[in-house]
Amino acid sequence: MIDLTGRVAVVTGSSRGIGRAVALKLAGVGAKVVVNYYHSEDAADGVVKKIRTEGGEAIAVHADVKEADQAKELIDSALDAYARLDILVNNVGITRDTLLMRMKEDDWDIVIDTNLKGTFNCTKVAQRPMIRQRYGRIINITSVSGIAGQAGQANYSASKAGIIGFTKAVARELGVRNITVNAVAPGYVPTDQTADLPQDLIDHILELTPLKRPGTAEEIANAVAFLASEEASYVSGQVLAVDGGMMAMML
Repeated sequence: MIDLTGRVAVVTGSSRGIGRAVALKLAGVGAKVVVNYYHSEDAADGVVKKIRTEGGEAIAVHADVKEADQAKELIDSALDAYARLDILVNNVGITRDTLLMRMKEDDWDIVIDTNLKGTFNCTKVAQRPMIRQRYGRIINITSVSGIAGQAGQANYSASKAGIIGFTKAVARELGVRNITVNAVAPGYVPTDQTADLPQDLIDHILELTPLKRPGTAEEIANAVAFLASEEASYVSGQVLAVDGGMMAMML
């Protein structure tokens, strides 16, 4: 049974979608959770309220993690509130989907900066208290698009592929400090971020998925909780596809 009692977790982009589910799951198995948001303070406060109502501990912290100073403030807020940091979930991510021939430089830059640089910014700061503790769990949310690519998502696929390479490199650096670094690659999960996908693309994705259904945010959160737990203490540098078997069909 997963038990994170006494652990402190920061989950970026956790006011909604997969991040929200991760924050609720980690709190549900005992972790104290820092709920990070950028746009919606009300939604983040709602996550905190739900965690507290169910007997957990949580705070909400505003930060745009693609900005290094704000990423530092986020991690510092966790340390100020709870005096330690055990788990970092780099979840925040955005899309600006269009074909490469139509993609503007700004569309490329903001996706790379938010998804990949945001992961770099938070991990660089979070590793320091983890190194001092000689304990840490870093879980990066990538995507099956980062493994196999997706037409119309050159920027997003590149950012998520970058996260996979980053995960493996940092796992090699931090393993000697008893810090594991892993990634979770969701398949198709209905969220606000995927709400604009055309139905024909969704149908194609589900056709490629052996389980023939979408995933849920809670199923992704279950994988994150496992990687954050003692049960995964010898797992590092791995990419866990939680995709209903899609990658088995494609690779």
